[in-house]
Amino acid sequence: MAYLRSFVFYIGYIGSGILASVLACIFGPFLPLNSRLKFFSMWPKFANWLLYVTCKIKLVVEGENNIPTEPCVIVSNHQGQWETFSMQYLFHPLCTLLKRELLYIPFWGWAMSLLNPIAINRSKPKEAILQTLDEGSKRLKEGLFVLLFPEGTRVEAGKVGNYARSSFELAKRNNVKVLPICHNSGDCWPAHKFIKHSGTIKLSIGEPIKVIDSKKSAEEVRAWTEKNLNLSD
Repeated sequence: MAYLRSFVFYIGYIGSGILASVLACIFGPFLPLNSRLKFFSMWPKFANWLLYVTCKIKLVVEGENNIPTEPCVIVSNHQGQWETFSMQYLFHPLCTLLKRELLYIPFWGWAMSLLNPIAINRSKPKEAILQTLDEGSKRLKEGLFVLLFPEGTRVEAGKVGNYARSSFELAKRNNVKVLPICHNSGDCWPAHKFIKHSGTIKLSIGEPIKVIDSKKSAEEVRAWTEKNLNLSD
């Protein structure tokens, strides 16, 4: 049954993604960035609804009152694919970081390029960090939230990897706060797995913090994430 539910989900997920991407490519160039971001955020919202209908995966968000009105750097743990698209409608307006190669995917990648993401070359980590700091600063000055995954790669559900300092350094350099968020999406949508497991994805939004020491803040947020991840088990 879980296999069938997942199969039905992917039909709707991929089909609606293609449709949304085509529409974004057609209408996106004629819209201002803020409207493009709002328009494209309709698809991940639909995808989460579809995830609930087909796979019985419910989303619970806690701490929405902690989301600031001014631009900030959002740091999240990284367990799979769910968080890479769901944040698009949970936080607005949002700039994400992604692999440059993804922009070459027909329609979907072209649609993503219209959202002004920070597209990095993962094979050149030092250049990627400098690019993130440079372009991230520009996006913050433009009034956007910047979403980063300080673990750098997907981590097994229930675990937390090391948090890199670059996300916190970006906030420090621009005198903006860091908004920590934590989720357990890997319990329901394991990375690189076809089958989805029914349950509840809990997304916790912490209080914004001001960064004085990027290394210390990275350690504090990692500890907060680990604590909240254990509470969601």
